[in-house]
Amino acid sequence: MSVGDEREFTALPFEEKYWPDLGKFLEIRQKSLEDIEAFWDERARQLIWIKHWDQVLDASNPPFYRWFKGGVTNINLNALDKWIGTSVEHKVAYYWEGEPGDKRAITYGELYREVNKFAWVLKEVIGLKPNDTVSIYLPMIPELPVSMLAVTRIGAIHSVVFSGFSAQALAERIVDAKAKVLITADGFYRRGKVIDLKKNADEAVKIAEERGVKVEKVIVVKRAGNDVHMVSGRDYWYHELIKEAPEKAYVKPEPRKADDVLFILYTSGTTGKPKGIMHSTGGYMTYVYNVFKWNWDPQPHDIYWCAADIGWITGHTYIVYGPLMHGVTQVMYEGAPDYPAPDRIWEMIERYGVTIFYTSPTMLRLLRRFGDKWVEKHDLSTLRLLGSVGEPINPDVWKWYFTKIGGGKAPIVDTWWQTETGAAMISPAPGLALVPLKPGSATLPLPGIDADVFTPEGKPAEPGKKGLLVIKKPWPGMLMGIWGDPDRYIRTYWERFSKPEEGIWIYYPADYAIKDQEGYFWLLGRADEVLNVAGHRLGTAEIEDAIVAHPAVSEAAVVGAPDPVKGEVPVAFVVLKEGYEPSEQLEQEIKLTVRKIVGPIAVPAKVLFVSKLPKTRSGKIMRRILISLIKGRPIGDVSTLEDPSAVEEVKRAVEEFKKLMQQS
Repeated sequence: MSVGDEREFTALPFEEKYWPDLGKFLEIRQKSLEDIEAFWDERARQLIWIKHWDQVLDASNPPFYRWFKGGVTNINLNALDKWIGTSVEHKVAYYWEGEPGDKRAITYGELYREVNKFAWVLKEVIGLKPNDTVSIYLPMIPELPVSMLAVTRIGAIHSVVFSGFSAQALAERIVDAKAKVLITADGFYRRGKVIDLKKNADEAVKIAEERGVKVEKVIVVKRAGNDVHMVSGRDYWYHELIKEAPEKAYVKPEPRKADDVLFILYTSGTTGKPKGIMHSTGGYMTYVYNVFKWNWDPQPHDIYWCAADIGWITGHTYIVYGPLMHGVTQVMYEGAPDYPAPDRIWEMIERYGVTIFYTSPTMLRLLRRFGDKWVEKHDLSTLRLLGSVGEPINPDVWKWYFTKIGGGKAPIVDTWWQTETGAAMISPAPGLALVPLKPGSATLPLPGIDADVFTPEGKPAEPGKKGLLVIKKPWPGMLMGIWGDPDRYIRTYWERFSKPEEGIWIYYPADYAIKDQEGYFWLLGRADEVLNVAGHRLGTAEIEDAIVAHPAVSEAAVVGAPDPVKGEVPVAFVVLKEGYEPSEQLEQEIKLTVRKIVGPIAVPAKVLFVSKLPKTRSGKIMRRILISLIKGRPIGDVSTLEDPSAVEEVKRAVEEFKKLMQQS
């Protein structure tokens, strides 16, 4: 059955579905939706609180919902402090491995002591106070979770920025968050090369100061040993600061209200300015603790590996806060998944005895292309659960993952969620009940999550028909809002389907979906101008702004083209200013401009030069025409088009692009 999308709407026949226990799951979920406040009240009480709440859900100012109003806690109490004096204190928290092969094993006790030392430094030496913001620009090294926990321990707010972002992208986030302190590293390893991170950090601090935000202190972790410039009075080496802390430093976790901001994490939107998503202390903590348990059913013997980057929400939730709140031992890796050989991941799974493996379809497609021989070299029999995150997984890859990696015995926990939702919303939940699986479907909404699929007109879509995903009730892991921009929060997530005059508030995540006859959800990708490149969300407007920054460019439109590995790649349609001619050199210059302003992940796969873009008579670029041509679909109604010849020119450019892609 076709749904007008690259993915096919397929399922295993009923008798081939795995581990059916649907009735139990549906019963739990139905009960949770009958009284969501009672449901979440019970689950929040599984955690340590300094003071319990007066009100489970404050819905007096929708859509600014506030969970566990009056409650007081600190996430450190549940991620670290509760393990001290128990057997978990001596258990490994992180088996860390660098790309060159260097290794560290860090116990919960060691992690606790390092976090306390760094918290002492941040408080006593650096002078950070509760509610100060700290930007963290670190690679996948243990000092990244240490920094996050130390910041939250003293009641400050962290804003982690992906280490693959450029200096300008980092500066944008520093300025918006008004960060007083930046934590970074000298460099890190990627595909055998040292990436000079400190150089980017220095440039970002300079740009931020020019824009009115002064970063007072920069703390630098020595990772790669590359030469870096240290500014006297501003820059400090992490290892030297740690030596200043007392050997048995202890910083009492700062009491935080449940509705205090825990962290800010920036995500792309439909404008050029990234959105600072705010997550709350009590709601996020409660939701992540429970969803991690439902997703993975963590056992004392488990070796868990989420192969994401902490710079994204997946890493916040499924590498730092979720696993630590459950005392889980996990693997953390710095480098590229196929370096120095295509079996790096499979070799590490075998060596560490990984039992739970959580990754993206992009990584699976990449590793699958190298052939099964690289998998077959290794014993992956320890795996008991597999996971998928970041983008829809197509049935073909699902089946390969299940049979070849999981040996036909490990259920696949395919998760749908966003930066804004805090943790998975639609996914199997082996920690509650083993439900039947369908390759390519994220299965069913989790308990406490009231999801549906609507038509564009706001009516429930018929089973099997493509529509727009919606969430009809608030949940504890939800974003508190957009940092410094409450109006944008309402416009972006709540305007589309809400009816405030009737007291109806509907969260709109801007994803296409199908709900089938059995209520299973099939996610079909973005419904707005946000690309999903290798599981990373990138706003087309942010890339377009970067392209137009090149002096030769008059205007640009960026759309996503299907890619066999990354799922989607940016393709740019560019109109040049008078006096400039298209050339290969100019294309490379434009790509370098994007790399410099946004980062390598945003660089267009191809720049297509055209003399004009298809526009409406009012001057709006008709992106749906560009998307249809790139994806080989009918372009539909063009009655509002100002100049039909623009379509023909774009069509020729797209045909040339497709020929090049086939050749490569």
